[in-house]
Amino acid sequence: MGRIVRITGPVVLADGMKGSEMYELVRVGEEGLMGEIIGLQGERATIQVYEETSGVRPGEKVERTGRPLSAELGPGLVGTIYDGVQRPLTEISKRVGEMVKRGIYVPALDRERKWEFEPRVKKGAEVVEGDVVGVVRETELVEHRILVPPGVGGKVVEVSEGKHTVEETVVRVEGPRGKEEIRLMQTWPVRRPRPYKEKLDPREPLLIGQRIADTFFPIAKGGTGAIPGGFGTGKTVFLHQVAKWADADLVVYVGCGERGNEMCDVLVHFPELKDPRTGRPLMERTVLIANTSNMPVAAREASVYTGITLGEYFRDMGYDVALMADSTSRWAEAMREISGRLEEMPGEEGFPAYLASRLAEFYERAGWVKTLGSDERYGSLTVLGAVSPPGGDLSEPVSTNTLRIVKVFWALDTALAYRRHFPAINWLTSYSLYVDGVEGWWKKSGEDWKGLRTEAMALLQREAELEEIVKLIGADALPEPERAVLESARMVRENLLQQFAFDEVDSYCPPEKQLGMLKLMLRFYRRCMEAARDGISVAEVRKLPVREELARMKKLPLEEFRKAEKELERRIDEQFEGLRRGKG
Repeated sequence: MGRIVRITGPVVLADGMKGSEMYELVRVGEEGLMGEIIGLQGERATIQVYEETSGVRPGEKVERTGRPLSAELGPGLVGTIYDGVQRPLTEISKRVGEMVKRGIYVPALDRERKWEFEPRVKKGAEVVEGDVVGVVRETELVEHRILVPPGVGGKVVEVSEGKHTVEETVVRVEGPRGKEEIRLMQTWPVRRPRPYKEKLDPREPLLIGQRIADTFFPIAKGGTGAIPGGFGTGKTVFLHQVAKWADADLVVYVGCGERGNEMCDVLVHFPELKDPRTGRPLMERTVLIANTSNMPVAAREASVYTGITLGEYFRDMGYDVALMADSTSRWAEAMREISGRLEEMPGEEGFPAYLASRLAEFYERAGWVKTLGSDERYGSLTVLGAVSPPGGDLSEPVSTNTLRIVKVFWALDTALAYRRHFPAINWLTSYSLYVDGVEGWWKKSGEDWKGLRTEAMALLQREAELEEIVKLIGADALPEPERAVLESARMVRENLLQQFAFDEVDSYCPPEKQLGMLKLMLRFYRRCMEAARDGISVAEVRKLPVREELARMKKLPLEEFRKAEKELERRIDEQFEGLRRGKG
């Protein structure tokens, strides 16, 4: 047992800690505050405390636990709301009220609840690490697969079917290390990535129902993405949309240092939302980690690692998991504050010199992998991180270091947000490095998705070039073909790229509808260019009734859109032909 020597905010220096290890979990002070050793020098340990340290005095005890900060993994995770160190907030509120008291410890998984265990192995079978020994129906949407923990394997000598708590043994195996027990629950150090057989190149898009993301800047299952943007550009709303509609089996949402009202919005609305694929409550496939800006600063760092460990656990079962971290800037600010308390040499803008490596460690845990186990099982963990640069300056260290790592960059633009264009993702500065990888998936639809995307991007790029000319000489001085480009690009921007998150229909756009809308917009563009070359003015084109019909198509549900698509194609051709005949 050690004693506190000095307290500097969330950082505590303790003496008499001989035998301690880095990242070991400790209990600090008379109240037993949770902390983690982040520095060792002789018998002195530097501890970051995950709770408020006011009132803690030098001389108070520090107790070792002998284990690192770990996540409890087992049935009961899905649908639960945790804080940054995996304490269940709902259970804490039942015990001590709405305010989380210091030093309180509540297990992450309910120790009394019994789960129905259905074995998938028989006595005498040989199992290896990662094998599925049985399942528990955790929710209507999630079948919780009980895995052989890493490092365990051998011959099954006992199987216990029926109802069990998470601490009870369900399978016993005999291997090289003797008899070992497999329980419904296992623990895993949050800072250590979980093992897998092989990491593969992502090939399938993670569909999120947002046209500018799926169609123009797709992210693959197992990929990494960043969403940087200044205040008011819609980072949190966009992440909420991803969490609601992502084509993932499970969603882990980490509210890391953002304002409490934004996390409150998640906690209030998610339980009311329905999963679009099954009609069941969305919370039946969601885990929430709430660590808002008014909670202890050191826990922000832990919340990110806790969230990604839960994501890896479900990935190992063979599921597609999407993790949202909102925001990694607040996590970096927490690192900066703790680094300052430790009197470390600061790097750029005061951030610690190891900022880039910490960000890389986090994002590198994403991926599409072949999991451990004797069967052919694949799972993916997609990581999306919001970045909140001060003043929207994307040259600051967190943004630049993140962009070196991730492969999708959804750049939120303050100017677009001020014009009420949402999602405010700038199509000229955003990019995706997964376009070639997911092209094969889109080809299954029978459409040339990549060709359509390239044509639309070229149109938007040409519009940006013409806008610079318009600022100098005005739109009226342009020839008709170039005015047709501006009109067509405006149609694409307003009718395709804009999407209303709070509209019942437009909130989510299926991939078939996205392709159909893109084809119609480009059909209009080609016809408009032909008319301009034939001497028909853009003013005449603007009078066509089909323009309004195209504007309304985003409000049509998929089935109605399918019925209307061919008719809209016919009307585009018919009305432009009418213009040409009228001119003739």
